[in-house]
Amino acid sequence: NKTQKISLISIPRDFYVRIYGTKKGKINEAYETGVLRKNGLGFTKKLVSRITGIYIDNAIVINFSSFQKIIDDLGGIDIELDQPFTEKTQWGYEFVLPSGKNHLDSKAALYYVRSRFSSSDFDRAQRQQKVIMAIKDKVMELSLLSDPVKTLGILNTIRSNIETDLKLWDASGLIELSGDFTGNEKVKRFVLTTENLLYETHMQTEFGNLYVLLPKGDNLQGIKELFQSILK
Repeated sequence: NKTQKISLISIPRDFYVRIYGTKKGKINEAYETGVLRKNGLGFTKKLVSRITGIYIDNAIVINFSSFQKIIDDLGGIDIELDQPFTEKTQWGYEFVLPSGKNHLDSKAALYYVRSRFSSSDFDRAQRQQKVIMAIKDKVMELSLLSDPVKTLGILNTIRSNIETDLKLWDASGLIELSGDFTGNEKVKRFVLTTENLLYETHMQTEFGNLYVLLPKGDNLQGIKELFQSILK
């Protein structure tokens, strides 16, 4: 049964898991491993389902160029910052966003979500969630989901860069999808971090001494219970 609720939960890229068989690695290896096995999307869905205890019906894989194209087509996005954000070295110059309301073009949005050196990966996940919600807000503001023709115009410019098993490329699929996202209920947001369900350690691997994140208790029970509770 559909709960008609939306949750946004981030799993950090350094989370160390059994990928398949006896092969272990960070979860950010999952999609590429699946591609090599001729099923990137399906493989990743099964892995995330095993970790979370939640069946994953559908998935979308989006690359950076299509991420930027979406934001360009939307005319940029708006985010509100409680404090200034600064990335001093990663982009070859000091990238700064002031506190308060910021209008981001696609380049600024990409820098904001990809910046790594000025903060932790957990902070980056929070920023990524903020941008996802800003994209959602802009789509709603423009009423794109109520106009499948306009929406298809945007999606057709990026469809070559998106892999999904959702029915995004036909009007009926868009109408059905829009019905799931037009409710007023607040989106639940959560990031797995060392402050809740994970701990930091190092693993000796064939690639050397690797920094990883593992689940507290060295089992997935806490993570599965989280997903069960947050998606109720």
